Amino acid sequence: MRFCPPAAFQRLPSGRWLRCEGGRRMGEKMSRVELLEMLRDVGTARGQAWVLFDDVSAGQRQAAEAAARRGLVEVAGQEALEELSVHEGRTVEWAARLTPEAHDALVYAQTTVVPNPWAEPAQSERLVELRPSQMDVLRRYLSLTQQLRVPPAAGLAERVRTAYFDRSRSRWIMCLSEEQATSAAYAFFLHSVHGSVAEANRFAREYGTVYRADTSTGRLQPARLR
Repeated sequence: MRFCPPAAFQRLPSGRWLRCEGGRRMGEKMSRVELLEMLRDVGTARGQAWVLFDDVSAGQRQAAEAAARRGLVEVAGQEALEELSVHEGRTVEWAARLTPEAHDALVYAQTTVVPNPWAEPAQSERLVELRPSQMDVLRRYLSLTQQLRVPPAAGLAERVRTAYFDRSRSRWIMCLSEEQATSAAYAFFLHSVHGSVAEANRFAREYGTVYRADTSTGRLQPARLR
C-alpha cells in the first residue's frame, strides 16, 4: 500500500484529502468516529450535507453502509437521488449523510477526555485508587448533588468522570485534592448509614480520611487518621 499523492485529491477544510482518508494509506481501516468526521468534512467541503458516490472510496462507501445499519448514516433513497441528480446536473447513483444522532455522537466524542493514567498528582493532591464498589458509591453521591445539604466538593465530579480504570488491577485511579478526598469520605459515610461500611473503612485505612462523629461534641466532621 502507498500514500495517495496529494496533488490528485481535493484538500478539505479539516486538512484531509478526499479519498485519501486524512493521509491514511488506501485501504487502511478507519474508526467509526473517523468515518463520521470524514463524511461531515466532505459534506462541508461540498456545501451540503450529502456526500456523493465519487467523493469517497469504495471502502468508505462500504463503511458508510455499515454505519447506516447502526443508525449513524442515512443512505439516500430513490427520491433523494432524483433530487440530487437535478441539483448536480448529472445522475447521482449513491449518496449518504450523517443522521442527527451521528452529529451528536461527534459532539460527544470531541468532548470526551482520554485520561492519562500516568498523571502525577499536584503538590496539594494525592493519587487515589478505588475499587469498583467505591466508585459506584461516588457516582451515586454525585447524582444526588441537587438534593444534598452538604454538596460534593468542587471538581470532584470532573475527577470521577475522567478517572482511569486499570483493568489488570480492577481499580479506578484519579488525583484528588484534600477537599475532594474529604468529600469522597463523606459519600462513603452516607453509604455506610444504610449499607456496607466496607467502602468507608477501606478508604480510611488506605488514605487516612474518614467522616465520623467527634467524641467531644457528637457532631459529624471529617478527620485525618494519619
